[in-house]
Amino acid sequence: MPFSPVGKKKVAAHIGLWLCNLLVLAFSAKVNHFQEFFFVADLFPFALSIICLVTLTVMIGLDFASSTSYTGRPQFELGVFGVLSIFWLAFNAFSTSRWRHVTMSCGAIPDAFSDARGWCKDLQALKAFVWIEWVMFLLTTIITLRYVITQNSRGNTHIFKMPLSRYKPRDLDSDYGTRNSEFLQYNNSGYTY
Repeated sequence: MPFSPVGKKKVAAHIGLWLCNLLVLAFSAKVNHFQEFFFVADLFPFALSIICLVTLTVMIGLDFASSTSYTGRPQFELGVFGVLSIFWLAFNAFSTSRWRHVTMSCGAIPDAFSDARGWCKDLQALKAFVWIEWVMFLLTTIITLRYVITQNSRGNTHIFKMPLSRYKPRDLDSDYGTRNSEFLQYNNSGYTY
């Protein structure tokens, strides 16, 4: 079964998260390589980006491979993305506070220390991208939660029984005749409201 219109947006958002995560991994690897993987503030984004890269790859892969993948259901995605956004917030706060002493003006570093200047630029890019990644995870969680609550309140409870990439809302007005006949059968069996 092909992706629904909502599913295409969801997959695009996941691929965007995956690409941003790849940038964080690249910058954190460069920063950690310069520091010889010594400082914890530099290791947190590196480790968390690896965890997110594996998680997102599995989720995207299963979403493409199976039309009934549990990892694509909203309850699973909300849990995973909610936890990851909390981890990104906590680790970003710690790492950013540890990096506050690094100069923002990397051009002020003398030419004799070109390696340090390169490290400084990579660190500034890493600082920006870890916060962008957190915002992306948070927005994905909030938008998914809002959409799921809206669809569920409209009577589309099947949203919890299938991956979001395959979800299509039912037009409840077209089901009116079916629902009305079910009500009449129930009402004719002796029960009244």
